[in-house]
Amino acid sequence: MPRRFLQRYMPKPDTIRKQRSLRFMAPLIADPGLWLLTRRSVANAFSVGVFCAMLPIPFQMVVAALGARLTRCNLALSVGLVWITNPLTMPLIFYSNYRIGTFILGAPVREAPSRISTRWLAEQMHDIMPPLIIGSLVTGIIVAIVANIGVRLIWRWHVSHHWKRRRQKRRQRRAQIEAELDN
Repeated sequence: MPRRFLQRYMPKPDTIRKQRSLRFMAPLIADPGLWLLTRRSVANAFSVGVFCAMLPIPFQMVVAALGARLTRCNLALSVGLVWITNPLTMPLIFYSNYRIGTFILGAPVREAPSRISTRWLAEQMHDIMPPLIIGSLVTGIIVAIVANIGVRLIWRWHVSHHWKRRRQKRRQRRAQIEAELDN
């Protein structure tokens, strides 16, 4: 991952500390280690963020922030990646997690009525929650591991690609200088 690209879109720690609504968290987010963009901190931030995104809980961003603090990874990326589960993607992701959970537990899949209501959901919660939680945890762990490995591989490829381009430019310059000296 190109560090400059990520830094362009990252919020500045001072900007966040100055916001009134986040001042109570100033001591927690003051740690400069939570804002570093290294291969390790970005990969771990992806793991924390996508894991928390798969959890069917409220306040996923708070959990991601605490996870970033515990794992000392990039705070902004961890919290931002939670938005993978937004109002548009949430039903599909959580239904997929539920189906995975029913497969793991060997439980029957509950068929939804033609009109889903909060009453029906409340009545079925006892049967729906165990597969949803198990499926979400398993999916979260798998996606977190894949994201971590993927980011590390992409970062490594990007660095080696950058070094190869740099080496080629040096060779071209040398060849150009030698051609000028021969003339």
